[in-house]
Amino acid sequence: MKGRTIVLDHHQGREAAALLVDGRLDDLLIDDEDAPRPGAIYRAICDRPMKGQGGMMLRLPEGQAFLRQARGLRPGQPMLVQVTGIAEPGKAVPVTDRVLFKSRYAIVTPGAPGLNISRQIADEDERARLLTIAEEVMDGPFGLILRSGCDGADEDEVLEDIAEMLALATAVMADEDGTEPEALTEGDGPHFLAWREWSAPTVVTDPGGFAREGVLDQIASLRAPMVDLGEGTMYVEPTRAMIAVDVNTGGDTSPAAALKVNLAAARTLPRALRLRGLGGQVTVDFAPMSKAHRKQVEQSLRNSFNNDPIETSLVGWTPMGLFELQRKRERAPLARLIGAT
Repeated sequence: MKGRTIVLDHHQGREAAALLVDGRLDDLLIDDEDAPRPGAIYRAICDRPMKGQGGMMLRLPEGQAFLRQARGLRPGQPMLVQVTGIAEPGKAVPVTDRVLFKSRYAIVTPGAPGLNISRQIADEDERARLLTIAEEVMDGPFGLILRSGCDGADEDEVLEDIAEMLALATAVMADEDGTEPEALTEGDGPHFLAWREWSAPTVVTDPGGFAREGVLDQIASLRAPMVDLGEGTMYVEPTRAMIAVDVNTGGDTSPAAALKVNLAAARTLPRALRLRGLGGQVTVDFAPMSKAHRKQVEQSLRNSFNNDPIETSLVGWTPMGLFELQRKRERAPLARLIGAT
């Protein structure tokens, strides 16, 4: 199957969405019913400051949250926060006080007025068209960012999307005061996120789509740590402290084998982490290569992660020749969601 296809279905009773590129699983979203969704907005109650960390512990209906760089807050104070990622086991849910209302075309930004258009839209006539559309509906203290998906989009659809986000932002921001923690929005599920973040000419919505399109078989293959690179293999194995990645040349003993497999691993690593829902500290043990080739491999890594939707910082090489990355925990680990061993 050539081209891009979105498949909306359920997996083991959980809402799920898959993005296929030429029949190959490129992205996967499965609902985590056991934790707050990233993007969910709460009225939280300040609990206690974390001295030495510059943060504040907050109370949510489901438990504790942690807000970084919390200043001028007092215990018992209510505030609006938004979930930014998945909590590690035994730790508080990470949140931010910079609440955003995000849809397919628009991001409404309370407390940050102004109109902005995605830099990916380069055509000046299109930017002028979108600015005119935004000015028709924007009024008040909220700011607006028009996303790259607006490029060429129908005017009525963009207007409707902006209006819906403005209405939601107005309703939620008016509900900040209160003495008890409360969930104000539940966050977006996989089906909505697929509509919001992915584009494809074909969308499969019939029940059983995962089985018919081969998604179930590809999910099953993710239970194993090994990734076949063609030029060799890569093993992606989560531990309590980090994600360990090991790259091997396999049976190829030619002088160029190490560079070839390392470049293949650099291209494949974002997808391997994305599909497995892995984040945190990542340490890559590339196949042994000369220091002269490190810059080439590092540039390939940067190019690959530039196209990945999950925020990842490339830290660099260690004295032992390992490469370190720090990746946002934006998704629940796939192994927990599907019961992998």
